[in-house]
Amino acid sequence: MNLDFAKIRETRAAHPEKIAEIYASRKRREVIQGDGRLFIIAADHPARNALSVRKNPRAMENRYDLIERLAIALSRPGVDGVLGTPDIIDDLAMLGCLEGKLVVGSLNRGGLRGASFEMDDRITGYDINGIVRDKLDFAKMLNRVNLGDAGTSNMLEISHKAVNEAAAAKLPIMLEPFMSEWVNGVIRNDLSTDAVIDSISIANGLGNSSAYTWMKLPVVENMARVMESTTLPTLLLGGDPVGDPKEIFDSWAKALVLPGVRGLVVGRSLLYPQDGNVAVAIDTAVKLVHG
Repeated sequence: MNLDFAKIRETRAAHPEKIAEIYASRKRREVIQGDGRLFIIAADHPARNALSVRKNPRAMENRYDLIERLAIALSRPGVDGVLGTPDIIDDLAMLGCLEGKLVVGSLNRGGLRGASFEMDDRITGYDINGIVRDKLDFAKMLNRVNLGDAGTSNMLEISHKAVNEAAAAKLPIMLEPFMSEWVNGVIRNDLSTDAVIDSISIANGLGNSSAYTWMKLPVVENMARVMESTTLPTLLLGGDPVGDPKEIFDSWAKALVLPGVRGLVVGRSLLYPQDGNVAVAIDTAVKLVHG
């Protein structure tokens, strides 16, 4: 794929005002259309100091390589949109990759991986005003609840405010809740069925309105029971790309047929597949979502 990165560098240095012009003229689409299901590529990991994929701790450090992989993914039929931080979304906008796509802005990236303050996950990416300004389509927040860390209270407060502002702007916002804990100095998300349901129960009630709230949930054991814990529209997340790819795809396929599940939001496992073929990995996932 031939992408004009020189144009990106020149625009950023000499004509940054053109980025706003690109957003103002971008062709948009309805969030729900066609079969009503969504397949969104996620790429907001680097801003949280999370660059690893499988055994490669530096896999996502090359921005040019990442943008090229995203451009390939967005060019495939059936890919509905992309989730990212402003740096990544701006690059894709300048390359013309966002036309007719859903664009999801990632808000709280301040809980840096490995930091002592990781649970105090502040908004350091998009805010709701920025998403509305750029005429983006969706917001996303990470909501890790650690009952043993006071930083969680700040996360809940900023999440409450963001959900309120999104509802006032009539902007869909997806919440990605986990029950988390410190284990030997590292944050671990509890992916047991009970813990996922607990996290959903907390996230369900965030904000002064749930009218525009969606869920972004991991695929875990007994997903039927998990999906009984919310009436909110739900997208499944890919998570860390470990294990047999066939088993991962099979688990997504089983969960995608459950009531309330609207599609997938997946990043690293498809952008950095084990065989290196991004297009094939994306097309396989498209078939799961759109049939």
